[in-house]
Parts: sequence; C-alpha cells; structure tokens
Amino acid sequence: MSKQVLIVDDEESIRTSLEKLLSYEKYGAFTAPDGESALRIVSDERIDIVLLDIKMPGMDGLEVLGKMKEIRPELPVIIISGHGTISTAVEATKLGAFDFLEKPIDLERMLLTLRNGIKQGELSTQNVRLKKQISGDTEIIGEHQSMLDIMETIKKVAPTNARVLITGENGTGKELAARKLYELSNRSDSAFIEVNCAAIPEELIESELFGHEKGSFTGAVSQRVGKFELADEGTLFLDEVGDMSLSAQAKVLRVLQESVFERVGGTETKKVDVRVIAASNKNLLEEAGNGSFREDLFYRLNVVPIEIPPLRERRSDIAFMASFFLERICSDLGITTKTISESALARMTSYAWPGNVRELRNLIERLCILVPGDEINEVDLPVNELSRSEDMLKDPFSASGYQEFKDFTEKEFLQRKLRENGGNVSRTARELGMQRSNLYKKLEKYGIGLKSDNTD
Repeated sequence: MSKQVLIVDDEESIRTSLEKLLSYEKYGAFTAPDGESALRIVSDERIDIVLLDIKMPGMDGLEVLGKMKEIRPELPVIIISGHGTISTAVEATKLGAFDFLEKPIDLERMLLTLRNGIKQGELSTQNVRLKKQISGDTEIIGEHQSMLDIMETIKKVAPTNARVLITGENGTGKELAARKLYELSNRSDSAFIEVNCAAIPEELIESELFGHEKGSFTGAVSQRVGKFELADEGTLFLDEVGDMSLSAQAKVLRVLQESVFERVGGTETKKVDVRVIAASNKNLLEEAGNGSFREDLFYRLNVVPIEIPPLRERRSDIAFMASFFLERICSDLGITTKTISESALARMTSYAWPGNVRELRNLIERLCILVPGDEINEVDLPVNELSRSEDMLKDPFSASGYQEFKDFTEKEFLQRKLRENGGNVSRTARELGMQRSNLYKKLEKYGIGLKSDNTD
C-alpha cells in the first residue's frame, strides 16, 4: 500500500505541483488549503506524513501543528515556509515537527526528508505499541526489593532538577527509568530529547548536541539546531554517555556548569535551561581512570546515581515479568493468554539472561507466536539458548565470559555447602565465614530456594 502524504498550503499551484510530483514517486496524496480542512483529513484518513505550510489564512502552520499532535502524536509533520527563520524552526521542532524545509523547495531534499519522516513515524508507532506491551507506557517492572528501591528513588528525585546518572548492563531498562523520571517531573509538558551517543560518529557528535552554522564544516550546507537547544526548558537524555568524545565532553561540562554554549562554527552564546539525565553501561569512574572519560563530568552527572541490577541478580522477578509479558503480548496478538509450566519456569530462572529484560521479553514474544498450545513447556524453550547451565555442569570453563563463570561456580558452591549442612542457613554461613544476611542475599540472587527457614 502506498504511503499517504497530506499537503497543506493555501497556494493552489504549490498543492497541485507537489501532488503531481508525489504521484509520480508512487505516493498517495491528499491536499488541504487551510488548517481546518487539514485537521479533518488527519482525523478521518490514514495519513503517513504531512507537508505543512507556515503562512496560511486563519490558523497558521504552528497552530495547526499543535492540534495535529494532539490528534496523532506520532504523525511526522514537515514544516515548509518561504519565510524560514531559526526561531520559527526551533518553535516548530519543540511542537513536534520532524523537519523544516524552506521555499523554494529542493525536491530531492524533500523526497529524502519524506522517506526519513515516514520511517520515523513507523518507528514511533511501533515504540508506542511496544512500550504499552512491556511497561504500561513507562511502568518499571519488578517486585524485587532493588527495583522497589529504584522506583522510590525515581519518585523522590523526579520533581527536582537534579541530574541523574543511570547505570546498568544493556537491556536492563535504563531508558525506561529515564522516561519515568521525565514523566514524573515538572518538565513533563516540555520536550524529552534523546541522544544515543554510541550511535553518532565522533566527528558529528558536537554538531548533534550543539548544532552548527552554515559552512562550519564540509557538508554543513545549512544552519542546524542542536539537541541542547531543542531540549530548552525540557529534558535531555544522554544515552551511553561513556561513548562521547573527550572534546564533546568538555563542551557538555560547560553547559552543565554555566548553561551556555555556542554552535559549531558560531560565535553567538546560547543560554539554555535543560535537565540532563545520562545513562551508561560502562563504569565511568574506571573510564576516567584510563583517560577516556572526564572525572569532573562524571561528578557533574552523578548527582543522583541509579544502578539497575542485571536480571541474574534479581531472579525472583523472572516469573513475575514472564507472566506480565505473556499477558501483554497475548492480548496484543489477540490470542488466549498462555501459561508457563513449572519446569519451563525453573529452566528460565536458572538461565543467566545476558541480554537481561530485553532478552526475556523477546523470548516470551517468540514463544507466544510459535507455541501452538495454551501452555509453554520446557520442551518449547530454545535448547541452545537456555541450556547453558547443563553445559557448564559438564565444563565450567565453557563459560562465555568471566561473569558467567563466576556466577555459575558461586551458585554451585553455595548449593553444595547448603546441602552438606542440611539446608541450615546459619550453619552454612558460619562455615563460610559470612554473615547470614549476606548469604540470604546470595541465595536470592541465584534463585536458590529453601524448603523452610532452617536456621539455628
């Protein structure tokens, strides 16, 4: 099915020429001469992207943009104008515009922007659906005490402007925690701008963060607004901040200290009011020690630290999370909610989950789709992925990494000592020379169940 473009412009000649061009490029097109008719079309038709003029009689483009975002927040809107200014572009972006094109329109650039905007709209729609499936929008899943403590910290710090550094392995839910901080903050009505520092080439990260002036470097054919400027009065989430170049780190530090910056190639000082939330899967103090991360920036970001534990350290959450995902995914698929047998759940609980919550969620979705019956049994689980514990019993040195080897051997050691002492926790703790409370934490971490509170 061809993608549908809505062209909103009060000049009939522009509407006609764009409609012919889009038809030639295999797009479907709707046209509207004013904001009111455009809003009716967005409400009634399947529109994939909008080309929206700024200057129109009645409602201007910015007002129409705001109302469109109320109707369909995920709909990408490209602003077009013959009187483009940076302030107008900034305002349009804050209202949710995907991009800003000046008249006369460069047709090649417009077609590229349309393709990118449609792709972005599809991703936004998928993300909204996925977040509803996984988290009920931004709900953090887990009943383990560590997760309850994290949620309590988020509730306390969210209404403040304190900077937060979220750490944890990939797949643990760092972005979810950042969005929850934003949702509960006093800035939730303003922009939430996300930058994945690991996904941006080192030579472009400064332009991405601070913007650039036309001609400031090869390829800078026009002026660009950076993420800090777009996040003014809102929240900027620096994901994988440990992958940022040292040069960019120095400029970020200045913004955090003074709330000012200059665009790349520019001389005008810009002042912003931005709350920064950062995340990393690295130990940034260790990175500072080896010279790849600024220690002073670490302490600026680490006002309130939140460390999200890996799933293997909160195995008691696995059954709860599996059930949660089953219900959401089966509901989305329109099928009867499946159950998981005790043997299958035991196998899942013993697994190390190197991909953490993301890996668990993906497995549950796969099982919901592929398992024909209403119950997921151990035989339905992927042997290669969840049989590591059996392989490790035969050869502990087959571990894929030090952490897996350490976790497996420690778990096996504690289980053996507990059996030797008849399940008596106090006696086992004394024999191991460790506090009983610490031993209980270890047993919980590895999902080692006790038949009774057998202590003396």
